[in-house]
Amino acid sequence: PEELPVVLTVFTAMGAWRIAQAGVLTRQAAAIETLGAATVLCADKTGTLTQNRMAVMQVWTPATGGVVVGGAAVEGVGVEMRADTGEGRNAAAAADPARDLLQAARMACSNTPIDPMERALHAVAPAPPGLHAAGTRSATASRPFMLRLWHAHPAPGQSRVACKGAPEAVLPLCNLDGDAAHAALAAAADMASYGLRVLAVADAVLPWPAAQANEPLERPPALRLLGLVGLADPLRPGVPAAVAQCRAAGIRVLMITGDHPATALAIARQAGLADGEGVLGGADIDRLDDTALRQRLVGVSVCARIRPEQKLRIVRALQAGGEVVAMTGDGVNDAPALKAADIGIAMGERGSDVAREAAALVLLHDDFGAMVAAICLGRRIGDNLRKAVRFIFAVHVPVAGLALLPLLLGLPLILGPLHIALLEMAIDPVCSLVFEAEAAERTLMSRPPRRPDEPLLSLADMARALLHGAAAWSLCAALYLLALRRGMPPDEVRALVFVTLVLCVFALVLVHRRFGGGFEGLRGSRHAVLLAVAAPVTLSVAALLHWPAAARLFGFGPLHPPDLLLALGAGAMLVAALQGLKRRAGPAER
Repeated sequence: PEELPVVLTVFTAMGAWRIAQAGVLTRQAAAIETLGAATVLCADKTGTLTQNRMAVMQVWTPATGGVVVGGAAVEGVGVEMRADTGEGRNAAAAADPARDLLQAARMACSNTPIDPMERALHAVAPAPPGLHAAGTRSATASRPFMLRLWHAHPAPGQSRVACKGAPEAVLPLCNLDGDAAHAALAAAADMASYGLRVLAVADAVLPWPAAQANEPLERPPALRLLGLVGLADPLRPGVPAAVAQCRAAGIRVLMITGDHPATALAIARQAGLADGEGVLGGADIDRLDDTALRQRLVGVSVCARIRPEQKLRIVRALQAGGEVVAMTGDGVNDAPALKAADIGIAMGERGSDVAREAAALVLLHDDFGAMVAAICLGRRIGDNLRKAVRFIFAVHVPVAGLALLPLLLGLPLILGPLHIALLEMAIDPVCSLVFEAEAAERTLMSRPPRRPDEPLLSLADMARALLHGAAAWSLCAALYLLALRRGMPPDEVRALVFVTLVLCVFALVLVHRRFGGGFEGLRGSRHAVLLAVAAPVTLSVAALLHWPAAARLFGFGPLHPPDLLLALGAGAMLVAALQGLKRRAGPAER
């Protein structure tokens, strides 16, 4: 049918617009249809599941132990601190080590921070007086810490190296005995168990000649551990409900983060994700071959300390297990994973240009809820496209049948080129605009994802659509033959059958707009788009019947009230019969 290209174009364009309204930009049209088949949603933690608004909540130093950090500024540290009651220390005793720790953490940040973590450290510590930055060694995947070298100004005498990073990377750079290292790691694990992102902070003071060659940036000196900083990044408010919605829809959510496993597990518990087989770490992935990784991922919901290049292995392992994978990413190194995923999703606010170019979708606000909303819309678009194609196949059966029947039986013609053109003017907007605007089914997010190999229209769907069309043709043909048998003039017969056919077309619209059968399947079937299409069609048919010039052009005779009631009865009978068939078909109808 010629309507198929129109339907596909309209559904794709309107689908992209609707998904954009939910905060997701479509870069590849095919992703709209693939959304309905997604089975695994791999989501970054920071900024996607969380708000990406960090604040320093706790510090730990070897001298004072844990110190809770609040919101008001005192004593030049920029924060209010109270002592850990278990240690029995007071805030004054804790302030100096904590101030040194926070100042060193700030010195290990960029001068103009963009990352929310560095912004939080800038907010709680003052700029170091009398020093200026001379060099930086940024963090990398293999060295997850950052070093900055500071010189005294204007007269250099000594230089200071400030370092911040993952505890397991920074602690080996410090001169710690076994007990001290164990205490620091235990403190880091305890802070991470509350969902805090934990940074270890260290420094070193170097004489000017040793520091002049920037040696500390390439080969870090022996550092002094100042302590740990715990930063909180709250969960987005709608995440638990969105995760629950995914689970009801048969979609598994897999959190992927570079944070400490305990931090990731704590956030996963808040989000309702922590029910799998523990946490899969980046080091574990390195030890597993592809087959073992695929098996391990089956029961995992949290992956921690993941490097960007490991995302690609995760995507391929999930796909090898038959999953349809949606993967988020923001960095340049995430591009291969985004390209390999069935649905690559880049971050719009903090994502790189390379990541956005490689992705099929872009989250405008980096919100996990927007991803779930896009999946809902993808399923709705897939459902409505399937309904529209069913309707297209059904509606052409009575049109073609009534055009051929008089030729086969040698009877007066019903449909000529003008009649068919007028019908197509009604059918085209119905199958494109009306079905595209149809509301989502109540079962949309309570049924499993569509199988990737499932055709848009199966043989069963086509047989059902042709059956519905045959029922409409049978009613119209029966009226046609009955009217001729009663001796009705051909022009009146043509008017009766044409009006009945138009009513049957709208009956097929009502039947195919919802999957459910019976009266319940017709609920919610009234909306502005349907009325906007039905009204001009009704007025046009009325004008053709009552305007003599138009009636002569189309070969219509007068339509008497009993004949109109008969046509209306035929349309209502068709709706009732087909809804009854759908009720008997049950879930197979979907």
